[in-house]
Amino acid sequence: MTSFDHDFSDFHTLNKDETLNFFNTDEQNGLTNEIASQRLKEIGENSLGDDSKIDYKAMVIHQLCNAMILVLFISMIISFSIHDWITGGVITFVVAVNVVIGLVQEYKASKTMNSLKQLSSPNAHVIRRGNSEIISSKEVVPGDVVSVKVGDTIPADLRLISMQNFETDEALLTGEALPVSKDCNLVFAKEEHTPVGDRINLAYSSSSVVKGRAIGIVIKTGLNTEIGKIAKSLTTDEGLISKNPDFSFWKNSWITIKQTCGAFLGTTVGTPLHRKLSKLAVLLFFVAVVFAIVVMASQKFDVDKGVAIYAICVALSMIPSSLVVVLTITMSVGASVMASRNVIIRRLDSLEALGAVNDICSDKTGTLTQGKMIARQVWIPNFGTITVSDSNEPFNPTIGSINLIPKQSPYEFKNEEEEDVGILQGFKNNYLKKTLPEQLDPRLFTKWLETATLANIAKVFLNAENKWTVHGDPTEIAIQVFASRMDLPRSVLTGESIPNGDSNDTDSREDSGDDQEKVDENADFQHLAEFPFDSTIKRMSAIYNDSRNNTTEVYSKGAFESVLKNCEYWYGENQDTLLHLTETDKAFIQKNVNTLSAEGLRVLAFASKSFHNDELDSETKEKLTSNREFVESKLIFLGLIGIYDPPRQETAGAVKKFHQAGINVRMLTGDFPGTAKAIAQEVGILPTNLYHYPKEVVDIMVMTGTQFDDLSEEEIDNLPVLPLVIARCSPQTKVRMIEALHRREKFCAMTGDGVNDSPSLKMANVGIAMGINGSDVAKEASDIVLRDDNFASILNAVEEGRRMSDNIQKFVLQLLAENVAQALYLIVGLVFIDSDHKSVFPLSPVEVLWVIVVTSCFPAMGLGLELAAPDLMERPPNDSKAGIFTWEVITDMFVYGIMMAGSCMATFTTIIYGKDSGQLGENCNNKYSPVCNPVYKARSGAFATMTWCALILAWEVVDMRRSFFRMKPETDEPVKQFFRDIWSNKFLFWSIMFGFASAFPVVYIPVINDKVFLHRPIGYEWGLAIAYTVAFWIGCELHKYVKRVYYRKKSKAQNPENDLENGNMRNPFEAYSTSTTMRTEIIINPKK
Repeated sequence: MTSFDHDFSDFHTLNKDETLNFFNTDEQNGLTNEIASQRLKEIGENSLGDDSKIDYKAMVIHQLCNAMILVLFISMIISFSIHDWITGGVITFVVAVNVVIGLVQEYKASKTMNSLKQLSSPNAHVIRRGNSEIISSKEVVPGDVVSVKVGDTIPADLRLISMQNFETDEALLTGEALPVSKDCNLVFAKEEHTPVGDRINLAYSSSSVVKGRAIGIVIKTGLNTEIGKIAKSLTTDEGLISKNPDFSFWKNSWITIKQTCGAFLGTTVGTPLHRKLSKLAVLLFFVAVVFAIVVMASQKFDVDKGVAIYAICVALSMIPSSLVVVLTITMSVGASVMASRNVIIRRLDSLEALGAVNDICSDKTGTLTQGKMIARQVWIPNFGTITVSDSNEPFNPTIGSINLIPKQSPYEFKNEEEEDVGILQGFKNNYLKKTLPEQLDPRLFTKWLETATLANIAKVFLNAENKWTVHGDPTEIAIQVFASRMDLPRSVLTGESIPNGDSNDTDSREDSGDDQEKVDENADFQHLAEFPFDSTIKRMSAIYNDSRNNTTEVYSKGAFESVLKNCEYWYGENQDTLLHLTETDKAFIQKNVNTLSAEGLRVLAFASKSFHNDELDSETKEKLTSNREFVESKLIFLGLIGIYDPPRQETAGAVKKFHQAGINVRMLTGDFPGTAKAIAQEVGILPTNLYHYPKEVVDIMVMTGTQFDDLSEEEIDNLPVLPLVIARCSPQTKVRMIEALHRREKFCAMTGDGVNDSPSLKMANVGIAMGINGSDVAKEASDIVLRDDNFASILNAVEEGRRMSDNIQKFVLQLLAENVAQALYLIVGLVFIDSDHKSVFPLSPVEVLWVIVVTSCFPAMGLGLELAAPDLMERPPNDSKAGIFTWEVITDMFVYGIMMAGSCMATFTTIIYGKDSGQLGENCNNKYSPVCNPVYKARSGAFATMTWCALILAWEVVDMRRSFFRMKPETDEPVKQFFRDIWSNKFLFWSIMFGFASAFPVVYIPVINDKVFLHRPIGYEWGLAIAYTVAFWIGCELHKYVKRVYYRKKSKAQNPENDLENGNMRNPFEAYSTSTTMRTEIIINPKK
């Protein structure tokens, strides 16, 4: 039975069991996939509306309302007004084709982006069939058992059934500015009306978790949630009309006109690149108008039909009408390609931005490293150091050897040279059988082990397939796996049930009834309260009642310095001897932390304290569950654990490629400096030869968050370089690093996963959120999301961003160079005066449109699909300020345009003034007559030259510097490689072949040639067109050769690794060399 009363809404009046029975679900196993699918079909997706709906009206308006189409419209109207039906009809056809292609591509792009949005949409952690699964929030259904934690956005309305210090921000729903503390045990009376904001046993959809964690049953989804009810009554239509009451009528009118014009022309909507190209279109529109006026002025404003057509022709030559269509295609394809490489684009702006990134700040855990941690060493003072070896399965507690170095700490063991230290093999068996040497007090280890397993919410268990499965944070999982190795998982002490996934359907769960395993009320430890991990203080604490000893126990763990500063005692030779921690003792503990972290281990400290229940008064009991400062004071230090998180195999290679691309990589981590430094050296962020550098230099390379935060902005700006590693990094430190990079005019990317990372993600030029471990808040603040949390995926994103920016540059250069060529050619063509003293246009309007739309559009699309250049990741990052319009692109545009115009002019003049002795005929701009035969043939030759030059240019800009014939000069098979290169992009190849072939039929087909294109069939003139096209090709190759010589020393990126390792280039740390260190005015606090 899966049905329930959909209209019931008073879930705040039901207790936990009543709610579970209402939805026929189970706390431990949740729903089955079959029931969940059935409910999803019955109730619908959990969303506040169809955000994937495509507004076709807006798409049509977007295609029609831009400056490029505006020029075509004006030209079309003028053509029809002067009764030039052919030109007007062709322009109308061009507009229609352009709009249709644009609509189709925008529709595809919208579908693509909608699918990508679904990939990056908030996720929900649900329990189904006993397994913890991560699903899209849209797939959540009533009856699902959902777990939420700090940073999550609550996916649906929940009836809370268990929680720890759980608070939510419901300002979006209730307007309440302060977080709301929840109580899952509260049940409200059915006969009383309880306002929504007072139902504190419920958590509401779209509110965010600001503290603690909880498990709840989904009671309402989609528009049936409380926030959904509000969404039904809201209208989000923001018009362009300004109605600000604080402004005058005239100011509102001006703002309205400005916004309307900006939206119409596309200069205020879309991505920065779209806006930039729309502004370019507006500029070209005015240039086209100016050129048209120049044409009429050259005829002394004696405007007849021929002059008007010439003016139209010149205006059309300025408009790259296919530019927006090609850009839309390229960006949608780029977003799809990135999705296939585990990078989800949330904002199209980031596609352009990725190519300009020159600094990347990355977290360590789970991004640079695997995030699959394993406990390697445990140190218990006065007991010894426990080591774990031969374990290659992080989640399997049955594999591995556990040995003990009696009495010695890691520091003592590493520095012991005088005597051979005996290692106790098989520590686990000796401990469990109580056969340890007499000088060892096993109670010291037992106390630490109980703290490790109880100050921990991770679960390790065998699932239904007999595979080891884990739930929880990677660090806590590593600790819980170690506790399980010693046969003391948390469930043994607390009597908690463990998911097993054995339940197959709802009926079986019903049959089991109350016999299911739950928390054993007779267990030795009962959980009382918890103070969850806080990134600002870097520790957590759990409070338990110990029924064995009739005590209340406080168990704490966290960053060693955070825990140690709250410790006042530690144990002596046995558990009965409690000693005060002195500064000498703390220094000794610090040495052991340094020893462990130098091996790349993440070090955590453990502490505890105990209260006898008979001595507790009501005030102290209250403090133990509500006063964190009281709970975490005067603790007893128990020991350390060293956890190894191995770097991902691909990280070192990715870092090296970033360096080759001129991109600096920085590690900003919460780990201890020694751990961070060891991992940074292992993956190549830091040089391996740090011993070559003075201590002052190393202190700049590796800093703690406190040291960096203690520096003023001026002191940071005076550093020769910014730190490569910042350990013990807080969210505020990340913000300061971004600010420092921006002051140095760096274009940076920042990774983040937590709620507190949101400010730095927003401030960075490209914010990168983690898709697996990232909070919903962080994802919302980011520009891109990594689906696999893998650092190497950032390399994929940067490479794809560079490839796309590179391709956009290529087709923009190709299209605008053609516009320059046509405009220059037609303006110069004003000098050809016929017998009526009218200028004869050397290309007709239809010929101009054919070259711009038909010949150029498809090769431009092909350029947008071009593969990455072989040296793409060896070039410097793109100029973020210049964007695609670098000086190189602008120069190439005019050089290629002038050469193309020159080739066409040479063809035209050679035909006119060669065999035909300069006969320009009469009224040849309007219709054909025998006297116009030379002009019509010259137009055919010039048209063929313009078409072929445009196609050759598409091939030449595939690589803007390398020769078209040697795009991969390092090959041993240059001829074969040439054919491989031109065949690698089949779309571009066949587009160019079609363009070459299309020149012949439009010249020879009757009526179309002399009535529409205003040219005639030719003979020997084909040879001239080919000759001048080849001349243009040679000119392009010579231009690129000059560029290669000029850029030879500038084309390679400056490798930061070379700066640090080889000294081949200027050493960025030379200001801190031994000879100049004494003159440095910046003071860095020494690391402790």
